Amino acid sequence: MNSSGDHTRRRFLRAVATTMATGPVTMLGRVGARVPPHLAALERGQAWLNTRPLTAAELRGKVVVVDFCTYTCINWLRSLPYRRAWALKYADRLVFIGVHTPEFAFEHDLENVRREVRRLNVGYPIVLDNGYAIWRAFDNHYWPALYVVDAGGRVRDRQFGEGEYHQSEQVIQRLLAEAEARPASRDLVMVAGTGAEAAADWNALGSPETYLGYEGAESFSSPGGAKKDRQSRYALPARLGSNRWALAGDWTIGRQSVVLGGASGRIACRFRARDLHLVMGPSSVGRPIRIRVILDGHSPGTARGVDIDAEGAGIVEAPRLYQLIRQPGSIGDRVFEIEFLDAGGEAYASRSADSLSHDRVRRTRPARSRASSLVDESGKETHMKTLSYYHVAENGGRFAVWEPPAIFAAELRAARHPVPERSAP
Repeated sequence: MNSSGDHTRRRFLRAVATTMATGPVTMLGRVGARVPPHLAALERGQAWLNTRPLTAAELRGKVVVVDFCTYTCINWLRSLPYRRAWALKYADRLVFIGVHTPEFAFEHDLENVRREVRRLNVGYPIVLDNGYAIWRAFDNHYWPALYVVDAGGRVRDRQFGEGEYHQSEQVIQRLLAEAEARPASRDLVMVAGTGAEAAADWNALGSPETYLGYEGAESFSSPGGAKKDRQSRYALPARLGSNRWALAGDWTIGRQSVVLGGASGRIACRFRARDLHLVMGPSSVGRPIRIRVILDGHSPGTARGVDIDAEGAGIVEAPRLYQLIRQPGSIGDRVFEIEFLDAGGEAYASRSADSLSHDRVRRTRPARSRASSLVDESGKETHMKTLSYYHVAENGGRFAVWEPPAIFAAELRAARHPVPERSAP
């Protein structure tokens, strides 16, 4: 990490220490007061990064922002510029905690998470939630999910998915004003992400997230179908249909991923989106894999993503999300191919611009949605409308979605969980 990154990290650590040592005392801060279970669960994390382990007792009387993430989630990556900016802007007034609850097996590994936290310049505290204890304590079901907890320990705002950054920051400002008994500030963060962190182009999105392992795979088009858990030779079809994918070469289709067994192999898909990302890595640690990307039979040129060059060449060195395509101009159906030039390449999921990732342990198809609710100091819940389609959940929450209601409703029936109120005891 460069000196600028080190300085930012040190500033965060000093600010966290100051926030832990000072601040207004509330009912939650009284000696002997019970700690809300959702905050107590933070002590059940497997490891902490960027700080010593924080205890629930230390959070008494503090405004706390809890951000559920997993480092390959494109939605969380696109929200990260705001997360970083808020953590820095309010470093001496609140505690910002990232809860890393993994989706894929490699995201359980502390060194993988540590590497990505550094690469992404995340300076605020991160706790590893490999056992989903914190996830369950908040009754969370989404990546990303932002919970704003007031100084009394009560969850006052829940934001699921990308967007509504100004609304989330206004809640933070209001709760800080309540805790500090002073007027709320009105200036709001304005940031623009780059690379994989750039805001999505929702108007151009015509392709869903695609899982490659058989646990969540759909639309597989290689002739003969998939053979689970054994190496088999696959071929591309004569023509790929819209939003369908296929393999060529000797591959093993496992539960979460596909692993290349031969000297070279390809993955192809037809997609419609500005961006295409692939979650992938070498199946053996320390063994880089060379790749080459082709778009409609040619080198990507100006449509290349940040992780390849204009000729489509790149190196896969670690398991993470790689941006392979970023198209300029008008968007249409394109055929994407990635060729792995070395044995041992492993791929997990293609992510163009998937919306909200859903499910307790990410075992079913995600419900592509976003939701926001606000609980005021009296306990009344209000909702903020921002998008085109809505579904009112049984508990009164509202999900805002980018898909026609009929499509979303079918997914929702299989994957909806209510979000309960959380109150301090």
